[in-house]
Amino acid sequence: MDNQRSGPQPLIHASGCVLAAVDPSAYALSVADLAGWAAARMDAPLELLHTLDRRAAASSTDLSGAIALGAQEALLEQLADLDARGMTLEQARGRSLLDGLQARLGVRSGIETKTHLRHGALPDSLIDLEPAVRLFVIGKRGEHAVTLEGHLGSNLERVVRAVHRPVLVAARGFTAPSRFVIAFDGSATTRRCVEMVCASPLLKGLACHVVTAAQPSDSTQAQQDWARGELETAGFAVQLHLAVGDADEVVARHVESLQADLLVAGAYGHSRIRQFIVGSTTTQLLRQCRVPVLLLR
Repeated sequence: MDNQRSGPQPLIHASGCVLAAVDPSAYALSVADLAGWAAARMDAPLELLHTLDRRAAASSTDLSGAIALGAQEALLEQLADLDARGMTLEQARGRSLLDGLQARLGVRSGIETKTHLRHGALPDSLIDLEPAVRLFVIGKRGEHAVTLEGHLGSNLERVVRAVHRPVLVAARGFTAPSRFVIAFDGSATTRRCVEMVCASPLLKGLACHVVTAAQPSDSTQAQQDWARGELETAGFAVQLHLAVGDADEVVARHVESLQADLLVAGAYGHSRIRQFIVGSTTTQLLRQCRVPVLLLR
C-alpha cells in the first residue's frame, strides 16, 4: 500500500491502468464510457471489474430453532443447492455484463479492455488490485442503491476511503468533458489537487475554472493567484471565481452556471470520525453535482 512505503510519495502515478468498477446498474454505460475517455487521455490500459458479493446468502441463516431436526437437514441441503444455482446465474450475468461493455468500448473507441470477475466486497477487490492501478472509475450509485435524489451508493464512500489512488465518480450519463471546475480553498489538500491536475495529462487542454467560497481578502487573493500561476504554467487557460457562502453550495452553483462537465475536489480523509459527526463538503458535492467528480488526495 502507498501509505506503507518509506520516503516521499509521487505526486501522481505515471504507470498503471484505469480500472472501472461496473455492475448491472443504470450507471454501467457511463462508468465504462468515462473510463474509456480517461484511459485514452492518459494513454493507459483499461480494465473492467465486476464483483460478486453474496453478503446475505440464504444458506447462512440459522434455522435450528424453527424446524425439526430431520426437516432442517433436508431444507439446508435445498438452500445450499439454490444458493449454488444463484451464484452460477450471478457469474453468468457478470460475465455477460463485462463482455458487453468490453465489446462496446472496442467498437466506440477501439480500446482493448481486460476484464476481471471476482468474488467478495468491492472495496476489498480494489485494494487488492490497487498497486497496478493509476485511476479508479466508479458510479455514483450501484445496482442496489435507492434511486433518490441526493442518495449515494453504499459502496462509493467505502471505496473512496479505502483506496489511495484518484477516484473518478461517474454521473448518470456521459459527455466528454470540455471544461472543469476545481473546488479550491487554499488548504494543503486543495493545493495538492491543483498540483496533481498540473502533473497529469487527464485534463490537459480543457478550460479550467477555480472556484473558492470565502470572503474577499488579500490572503484569499494570494491563494487564488497561486492556483492560477501553477495552472497557467502547466498550460491551462484559467478563470478564477470567488463567492461568499457554504463551499458545497458555492461550488455546485458554479458547476451548473459555468456548464462545467467535471468537478475536481479533495477526497475524504482516511479518518471517518469527522464525516460521522459533522458531514463532509465532498459528500455534499457528490450529492448535488450532476457531473463526474474527480476525487484527489
